[in-house]
Amino acid sequence: MSLKPIEILLVEDNAADVRLTEEALREGKVRNNLHVARDGMEALEFLRRQGKYAKATRPDLILLDLNLPRRDGREVLAEIKDDPSLKMIPVVVLTTSSAEADILKSYKLHANCYITKPVDLEQFVSVVKSIDDFWLTVVRLPSELP
Repeated sequence: MSLKPIEILLVEDNAADVRLTEEALREGKVRNNLHVARDGMEALEFLRRQGKYAKATRPDLILLDLNLPRRDGREVLAEIKDDPSLKMIPVVVLTTSSAEADILKSYKLHANCYITKPVDLEQFVSVVKSIDDFWLTVVRLPSELP
């Protein structure tokens, strides 16, 4: 197993959810560097290494909320999966919406999985830890993305 930490981009505008995700990942099994984008435009700038993100590290995994300011998660997901240089990055939709239309649209846009955030704090931490366990321990990610 590589000693290099896993790079994670969390696209989340809710500060409390960012803190909980940070805490859960800190307690996880895999070393990681968590980068946070607070809205959809910032996420795309990070991924495209534009402006202040010119030296940003390419993430190994993206945790994407759907309900974001400036550019919503559905638009961000569509742009990621339409971009040949980004489409191989696994995207986990992590959102409060349990609407069937959002689930269907996310999968049609090629989300790798869809998880509804639990409202309970303990369950939220448990969900993030399970993402850590599955995506960063069980799943084999490519070492180099195009």
